[in-house]
Amino acid sequence: MYDEQQQPDQAPLAGFTVGVTAARRADELGALLQRRGAAVLHAPALRIVPLADDSELLAATKKVIDRTPDVVVATTAIGFRGWIEAADGWGLGEELLARLRGVELLARGPKVKGAIRAAGLTEDWSPSSESMAEVLDRLLEEGVDGRRVALQLHGEPLPGFVEALRAGGAEVLGVPVYRWLPPEDVGPMDRLLDATVSRGLDALTFTSAPAAASLLSRAEDRGLLPDLLAALSHDVVPACVGPVTAVPLQSRGVETVSPERFRLGPLVQLLCRELPGRARALPIAGHRVEIRGHAVLVDGALRPVPPAGMSLLRALSRRPGWVVARADLLRALPGAGRDEHAVETAMARLRTALGAPKLIQTVVKRGYRLALDPAADAKYADV
Repeated sequence: MYDEQQQPDQAPLAGFTVGVTAARRADELGALLQRRGAAVLHAPALRIVPLADDSELLAATKKVIDRTPDVVVATTAIGFRGWIEAADGWGLGEELLARLRGVELLARGPKVKGAIRAAGLTEDWSPSSESMAEVLDRLLEEGVDGRRVALQLHGEPLPGFVEALRAGGAEVLGVPVYRWLPPEDVGPMDRLLDATVSRGLDALTFTSAPAAASLLSRAEDRGLLPDLLAALSHDVVPACVGPVTAVPLQSRGVETVSPERFRLGPLVQLLCRELPGRARALPIAGHRVEIRGHAVLVDGALRPVPPAGMSLLRALSRRPGWVVARADLLRALPGAGRDEHAVETAMARLRTALGAPKLIQTVVKRGYRLALDPAADAKYADV
C-alpha cells in the first residue's frame, strides 16, 4: 500500500526539463542540471563579442592611462581579464596596470576579486551582496563630486548607475570590454521559445540580464511575448542567478526566483527544491504517483511518459477521482482533432508507460478516472 512518508529514491530533477539561455558557462550549468536528473534544452539567447580589436576599447584604455581616474569599478571577471589581455596586445599592459595600482579599485564580487589579484593588483573593496546597487551606494556615500570614475561595462550600458554618478558630480568613463549581441543563428532560441510557450519546459534559467532581454525581444518580434509572459508567470519557473539578471523579466511583471548566493550551484539547488515542491503527488490504487514535467514517479520509480499521455494525466489529475469525459480528454490532447479514438490510443500508451494499468479506470460510456485511494476521496471531493 501507499505510504505517505516514503520518499522517492530519484534524482531531484528527474522527470523535469530545464531550459538554459546562457552563452557563457552553459556547459557547466547543463552538466549540473543533468547530474541531478534534469533533461536540458540549451539555446544561447545571445553571443559575446570581445572588443580586443575595437577602437572604442583602445580609446578608453588610453584615456585611463593618460589621465588616471580616481576610482575604477570592475564588474565581471571575464571582462576585467579581457581588458588586461587586450591592453597587453596593444603593448599598453604595463602602463595600464601601473595606473590601476594607484586608484581606488572596486570589485563587484569574488570572481572579479580573483581576476584583479591574478593581475597582481589588490581591490580596495567589494560588496557582500555582489550587486552594483551596493557599489553605487558606497560611491555616493563617499561623495563623487569632481571625481573621475572608470566603469568596466559588462556587455550593456548601466544607465541608472552612470546617471546617478553624473548627477552626483562625477565624470564617468565607460570601458566597454565586450558586447552582447543576438545569436547569429536564432533557430535554437526559437525552439526554446516554442518549448516555453507550449509548456514543454518546467523551468527556464537566466544567468545574465542581457540574455533575458534578448529572449523577450525575440518573443516580441515573433508575436509570442504575451504567450511567453503567461508561461513564465504560471507554469514555467523563471529562475535567475541573481536580482540584476531578473530585472528585464520583473519589469514585464514576471515574478522570478533566485538563490541567496548568486552562483550556478545555488541556482541548481534552488530548482532542486522548487520543481519537486510544485509537483503533484497523489495516492492512486495503492501507489504513490507524482506527476512531473515529462515523466511520472510511481512508488519512486521514474516512468517516462509520451507528451500525449502527460496531457491526459494532467487533465485527470485536475479533479482526482472524478470521471473525465472522452470529449474533455480529447480537447486536452494537442492536435488530436475530433476523433475520440485518439483518446483511447493515447490512454493505452499512458497505462503502458505507467507500468500499473489499474491507476486509471475506464468508466463505461462516460470516460476515465484516476483510481484514487478511498481514504483520499473525501480530501479531493470538492477539488
